[in-house]
Amino acid sequence: MAKKKFDYAAAVAELEEIAAKVESADTGLDDIDKYIRRSEELVAGCRAYLRSAREKIEGLS
Repeated sequence: MAKKKFDYAAAVAELEEIAAKVESADTGLDDIDKYIRRSEELVAGCRAYLRSAREKIEGLS
């Protein structure tokens, strides 16, 4: 099975949605825990994506 290409813009948008949900007084602790775990996954993906992009750019120079 092919690995799905990481979508940086979608990850950033999802992180913004998560931040809004966590800041909401209506969000319960169980949901906050779920959002924190998901945000950790997204941040790790963003870091890997940016690291790869930086390495590609450095390789061009």
